[in-house]
Amino acid sequence: MNPMVWHKVAAVSGVAALGLGTYGAHGFRPQNPSYKEVWQTASLYHLVHTAALVGAPITKHPNIFGGLLTAGILAFSGTCYTVAYLENRKYSSLAPFGGFAFIAAWASLLF
Repeated sequence: MNPMVWHKVAAVSGVAALGLGTYGAHGFRPQNPSYKEVWQTASLYHLVHTAALVGAPITKHPNIFGGLLTAGILAFSGTCYTVAYLENRKYSSLAPFGGFAFIAAWASLLF
């Protein structure tokens, strides 16, 4: 796969991160206020790892780094957004896999 595709993935992810972050800051009104913090955590990790995704094409293994970051964003942030929006922690089972994908992405830069 062309490594530059990660710029397009980062663009889509960035739009989503900013949109979801804005919604979380201005429109999200959970009944239980603790879910606002879950949304903020999802948004932070989403935006930070999207910024890292922009650099994927210049890494030694761009498809591994980009793929793991994207998987982490979807599994970790996606799970946290879902848990917060539905105000139900039963949907949290994928979050640890997303966290592991983030760790693996950063570790892949060692090789």
